[in-house]
Amino acid sequence: MALESLKDVVRKITKSASVDKKLVEEVVKDIQRALLKADVNVRQVKEISDAIKKRALSEDVLPTFNAREHIIKIVYEELMRGIGEGLEIPLKKSKIMLVGLQGSGKTTTTAKIAKYFKDRGLKTAVVTADTWRPAAYEQLKQLAEAYNIPFYGEKNGNAIKIVKNALKNLKDYDMLIVDTAGRHALEKELIDEMIEIAKVLQPDYKLLVLDAAIGQLASKQAKAFHDAIGIDGIVITKFDGTAKGGGALSAAREIGIPIAFIGSGEKVEDFERFDPAGFVSRLLGMGDIKALLEKVERVVSQEELDPEAFLKGTFTLKDIYKQIEAMSKMGPIRKIFDLLPFGFSMKVDDDAMEMTQEKMRKFKVIMDSMTEEELLNPKIIDSSRIRRIAIGSGTSPQEVKELLKYYKTMKNVMKRFKKKKLPIKGLKMGF
Repeated sequence: MALESLKDVVRKITKSASVDKKLVEEVVKDIQRALLKADVNVRQVKEISDAIKKRALSEDVLPTFNAREHIIKIVYEELMRGIGEGLEIPLKKSKIMLVGLQGSGKTTTTAKIAKYFKDRGLKTAVVTADTWRPAAYEQLKQLAEAYNIPFYGEKNGNAIKIVKNALKNLKDYDMLIVDTAGRHALEKELIDEMIEIAKVLQPDYKLLVLDAAIGQLASKQAKAFHDAIGIDGIVITKFDGTAKGGGALSAAREIGIPIAFIGSGEKVEDFERFDPAGFVSRLLGMGDIKALLEKVERVVSQEELDPEAFLKGTFTLKDIYKQIEAMSKMGPIRKIFDLLPFGFSMKVDDDAMEMTQEKMRKFKVIMDSMTEEELLNPKIIDSSRIRRIAIGSGTSPQEVKELLKYYKTMKNVMKRFKKKKLPIKGLKMGF
């Protein structure tokens, strides 16, 4: 992934015997290498590294920090300044128009943005105004159906007419997101269509979708689109899949356009609002607690999990099932751990994470093979039922016993909390 090696910079600082000029120069060189490797603009790399070096060698250490923490703080602040601001689209009635080159992931991004706002309580719909690519209509329609989002499009219509009709048919929606045709190389005909759509739609936000893999070419593309219609924000896609993601970041900074969203994979969970502070914090291995809490709260709300209810009623295997469902919706465990501060993610190797993910999946399969009575009253599950459940789920009796052991552990935890009347807001997940 782009900029992954920046985590090594923090490790070097924290493990250093002393903080001196030599360490500062080594840290600056490491940062330069990481940024240049990620295709960040050379001028911006120099600005960031010069600022870090100057501050690290001249500023007094604040009383609340030690020397190592002071250097990390400077690195964090200058990287954040180098990335620039994020664009936060408020949760109110808005129209969003997406533009970008063909193959940038624009249509998938349309659905992901719609899902983002739907999950936050807005009545959201998507529109395809891409009449140039034959598969565009079906692709967005299928994605919208998968996320249960209203879709509007016309297979044989004119893009301008489609947008006009969509405005009439979807006037009661809070959030309207319009996907436009992908440009090959900013052809005049397509640019004219894009300008006309913007006039008809009158979008509150015009977002440019950039594939992180194009590196420093992102700057040229962003400028061309900005000159044509005036871009309000950038969406970077496929950030985790390339070493050149820094090019898209520096393009946004160079032109002065804030980044609205960033995508790191195909799944809807791999997409989030761009928060510069949290983003830089994660790059340095310092986690992003704010993003983690938002993820947890949203999933808990969707799954209707009520931790306090666990104390009032009987804790059953159905509650365990809900916990696993909720964890699955938060995305891969590795990405969840990456949101935790210093070292949590580093201390757990990929094999251990894979085992945990697989165990969660098996627990769910095992519970799918249980009767309603068994889920509500695990006490009745004897050896013969264990054998039946194992056969039905394609697992072993030992794995069924592991689930029951985990259930008993969680039940005892709940009992202790109930007895001591302690708050359990932090215990919404059992893993």
